[in-house]
Amino acid sequence: MQVGEEVMSLGKIAGPIMITTLLIHSRSVISMLFLSHLGKEELAGGSLAMGFGNITGLSVIKGLSIGMDPICGQAYGARRYSVLNQTFHRTFCLLLLISIPISILWLNVEPIFLRLGQDPEATKIAKVYMAAFIPELVAQSLLHPMRSFLRAQGITTPLTIAAICAVLLHPLVNYIFTIYFQLGVKGIALALACNTFNLNLGLIIYMVMSEAPLKPWHGVSILAIFQGWQPLLALALPSLLSVCLEWWWYEIMLFLCGLLDNPKASVAAMGILIQTTGLLYNFPFSLSASITTRVSQALGAGRPSCAHRTAIIGLLMAFAFGLSAFVVMTVLRSWWGKLFTDEPQILDLISNVLPILGLCEVGNSPQTAACGVLTGTARPKDGVRINLCSFYLIGLPVAILTTFKFKFGFEGLWFGLLAAQMSCVCMMVYTLIRTDWKHQAKRADELTLAAGGKDDLETSLLTTDH
Repeated sequence: MQVGEEVMSLGKIAGPIMITTLLIHSRSVISMLFLSHLGKEELAGGSLAMGFGNITGLSVIKGLSIGMDPICGQAYGARRYSVLNQTFHRTFCLLLLISIPISILWLNVEPIFLRLGQDPEATKIAKVYMAAFIPELVAQSLLHPMRSFLRAQGITTPLTIAAICAVLLHPLVNYIFTIYFQLGVKGIALALACNTFNLNLGLIIYMVMSEAPLKPWHGVSILAIFQGWQPLLALALPSLLSVCLEWWWYEIMLFLCGLLDNPKASVAAMGILIQTTGLLYNFPFSLSASITTRVSQALGAGRPSCAHRTAIIGLLMAFAFGLSAFVVMTVLRSWWGKLFTDEPQILDLISNVLPILGLCEVGNSPQTAACGVLTGTARPKDGVRINLCSFYLIGLPVAILTTFKFKFGFEGLWFGLLAAQMSCVCMMVYTLIRTDWKHQAKRADELTLAAGGKDDLETSLLTTDH
């Protein structure tokens, strides 16, 4: 009975997250359609800028914001509600601060692209896009803390509703900026920022109107925001590194494609396959986020056995998804590529690799869920060590050897990813087997006290006396 209840609890949080993630993912598809409508040069420059923006900006914002997840979840479980508010404001300030150097980098992107040997015409377009993309950084700096703040309380549906409204408006906003005002590439960048501002507006309206959730503006003094930064930074920096290590891996794979005998077909096939893994990743990512919420809340409330049970059930659910993804990808191998292209060479590469991609998912899905457990137990450093070891010390050498030394070509790159994912899941499971859950509950208590600063220490002492 408890197992069924836990599956339902995880599903209630994961379902809306998955829908929201797919909706947010669809924004870039809409933007790409408008880019391709503008012309070949615009598509090349815009794609270049989008990739650079994701790697240098959005991944940094996302990675740093993960640091607040364990603190907020554990504080909510422990009913130290002021800690949630303080952590929200600290994270928002941190993300705004980090946006300044990223914006400076984006404004000076032209010489960087030219030095990297990019086409001057595409670089000129990319420069315009990057400058107009800066408001998106500011909007994301607010969106991520708000998402984490609500998710820590188990509230995920309002974001889904806000995302549906924002995505429905997105084509219209793109049309107004890009075609009606004739802003071109600049319009597409501004439309993305506008979409995120609409998401933020939806969440703010929900928090103002709703009686249920905690409000981030309640009971926070300016002094409290300047205290207790150490726990947040200790979690945010390793979380950032963990996200970046995984994102960079796919960029390295694309780079290595350019060194193969048929670089154009390989890069195109790799692009389609990375889109496919991105689509599949939505399920384990959503499950991972719900595991983080459930585990952190249980530890904060001093229920280690409940946190342990959530971790096991979550991993089993992720493994089941990984197996089904392998079956689906193997069955669809002959026609999946036809959804994207009719080029025979590219279709051949895709159909050969899809079963390997499915096998990768058998490892990727449970290791993503295990990452959620590590985040919930506030151990991102373990995640960094495992990602570094599996992707760069095992996966990358295997990819290079199988591709270039043993002449497997394009498939060799995916054997490298398979080796990385399988070694990653083994290390994650080993780490979780060795977890002392009672000790993690004690750590959760210490973390929420440290994150709350002096004020919260006094209130918690008062409440424990009664």
